[in-house]
Amino acid sequence: MGNRKPAWLEALYIEQFFMACSTHDKCKKNEKNILCLDCCISICPHCVHVHRFHRLLQVRRYVYHDVVRLEDLEKLIDCSNIQAYTINSAKVLFIKKRPQNRQFKGSGNYCTCCDRSLQEPFIHCSLGCKVDFILQHYRDLTSFLRVCTSLQLGPDFFIPNDNGDDDTTNEMPHSSIVDFDDPISSCSGSSGSDNMSVSVCTEFVSRKKRSGLYSWGRSSNKVHNSEEDMTSNMSRRKGRIPQRSPMC
Repeated sequence: MGNRKPAWLEALYIEQFFMACSTHDKCKKNEKNILCLDCCISICPHCVHVHRFHRLLQVRRYVYHDVVRLEDLEKLIDCSNIQAYTINSAKVLFIKKRPQNRQFKGSGNYCTCCDRSLQEPFIHCSLGCKVDFILQHYRDLTSFLRVCTSLQLGPDFFIPNDNGDDDTTNEMPHSSIVDFDDPISSCSGSSGSDNMSVSVCTEFVSRKKRSGLYSWGRSSNKVHNSEEDMTSNMSRRKGRIPQRSPMC
């Protein structure tokens, strides 16, 4: 490889993130905050399904600069001696060196590339500064690169559902939803099947109060209550003994 950077590293440094995706310009949450390492392009959450079998690296934002989680970047390249920062309990690294308004020197360490003041024992303020330092002194990145065949987005990453609105189509897992395709197996087996069906409806409503399901569960409860009221009224009517009016 010599003094050349790998294609994904060049793309990470050149690509513009947190810009609107031109492919999904009409969609919500279309900021490009992912780098596809195999295609070497920045993509938005709506593009993930096209690149779902590729290596994907999430880019975050910290004090108006692009950062990457240390845990993810360590799978790709040696990140030792780069000063990390903490965001939401996760350590991140700056991708590019940051400009300084004032340069002053005091006690402590300084970045090998931009002279930014650092905490000990760090000597690089960003990934870009370390890469420039390696190429300048060693002229080869090969020994610092890691073999990474799989890199996926974190479980907390939100992938919108393009079949509908982002806020309403994020359904519960199938195991949490009552299967209405087989009503016999769900509501049969004892004389209290009606009570069981109402409890299932109530439980389903409490889990996901959506308009259609909520009205359906509520109407089922009303039907069951009305049947009970009708039965009790009829029993009271049958049990009454007719009385004649008193004779004057």
